[in-house]
Amino acid sequence: MSTFDFGFEEEGPLDEDRLHDLIKAYERKEPQAYFDSDALEDIAAHYFEAGKLDAALVAIDQLLDTQPFSSDTWLRRGVLLSNMGRQDEALEAYQKALALNPTDAETLVNLGITLDSLGEAQRALEAFSKALKYDPLNDEAHFSSGCTLARTERISEAVAAFKLCAEQNPNHPEVWYELGYCYDRMAEDEQSIACYDRHLDLDPYAHEAWFNRAIVLERLQRMEEALHSYEMAIVIDEGFLSAYYNKGNTLAFLGRFDEAIESYKCVLKLKGPDAPAYCNIALAYEEQGQHKEGTRYFKKALQQDKALAEAWHGLGCSLFVQKRYKQAVAAHQHATDLRRNCGDFWSAKAEAQYKAGQLKESIKSFRRVTILEPESHYAWMDYADTLFDAEHYAAACAAYQKALQCSPECPAAWFQLSGTFYSLGRKREFVQALVRSFSLDPANKDRFKESCPDLYNDPEFRAVVGLDLGT
Repeated sequence: MSTFDFGFEEEGPLDEDRLHDLIKAYERKEPQAYFDSDALEDIAAHYFEAGKLDAALVAIDQLLDTQPFSSDTWLRRGVLLSNMGRQDEALEAYQKALALNPTDAETLVNLGITLDSLGEAQRALEAFSKALKYDPLNDEAHFSSGCTLARTERISEAVAAFKLCAEQNPNHPEVWYELGYCYDRMAEDEQSIACYDRHLDLDPYAHEAWFNRAIVLERLQRMEEALHSYEMAIVIDEGFLSAYYNKGNTLAFLGRFDEAIESYKCVLKLKGPDAPAYCNIALAYEEQGQHKEGTRYFKKALQQDKALAEAWHGLGCSLFVQKRYKQAVAAHQHATDLRRNCGDFWSAKAEAQYKAGQLKESIKSFRRVTILEPESHYAWMDYADTLFDAEHYAAACAAYQKALQCSPECPAAWFQLSGTFYSLGRKREFVQALVRSFSLDPANKDRFKESCPDLYNDPEFRAVVGLDLGT
């Protein structure tokens, strides 16, 4: 953490009136005015705190004209330049400060921070290590080292550095936040929340900590607590888009769809038209059975982003429920064109094609699902059912057998397979598969009664398959 402290331990800072007069004289460049080193420090500090960095740098350079061998002044120049984004020049200033005072831990820490910002992580860590050599209790050196380690994915080492910082300074303003984030990345969720809580004890208005805490709570399925955290983040920062968005997702998970819609609409008010927000509003309407509103918002999403595959898929599903099958097929076609390897998209398109009377196309789409998800017995069942309806009994039989390879105890697959054997005239295998389906799920007897009442009531057949004459 870069500092810019000119220090007034002995005399204390100037009062506001004296500082105002000093700045006024300095800016007027009054010829009779004399500005000693203390005055120039006050002037530079004033400009720095006011965000006038260029003016602060001019004052520091004037100070260096009178004190070229002051390591503290070179340090301050480096901090200024770093805050101005002039990192290479900041490095030069820190190096001059270290040439004058090579054991100054504060300069070494700031040097490390600047090196890290330039992507020189290893050199930065070396600078922090040197700072700790000269000042083993320097909490900022531990903290900055942790930040560099975290950015270079050395998370466990970062945690160790942050812990050392916390030991030296338990009230450090950021260390508990960084620890929380590291534990989050390590999926040590309870520790992550504990650290975020500790940070929030120190800084209850840290909206990002409330937000990150909510994400971890969601992962633990503590949804009500997560919702509260998102709400706290929003109270602190009313323009926190991500918090509104995630709050909407949490409310939707909890089944509070009207509130979720309102949260997504807050995103739209703050950001303007936004395809993902429109899409989530549509999904919330769909969950409530308001399919026309769902369709309307999916279309709004697509007006903003025609390449949003999820919106095309959602639109297709919404149209399907409304029995607008051909339009649903067209929407799903867009989805599969954009995401050719998504089994769910192909499956939805296949169902819409089936309902639209496009049986051949439906078979092809279901076949695509089995290619994408070869271990899914659901995929093979859908494919087989469609083949059976198209009277492709041999192919359907093979597909049902594939389903049973994936899930050998699936009663529906055995029952459907028995039907293909019957249609193919393979009577012995028909009986074996049917009996197997009855043993796995007795409810299949009622299904058989509905589909084949004559066989069901045939005494000889009932004896063969073990049906009780009284049922």
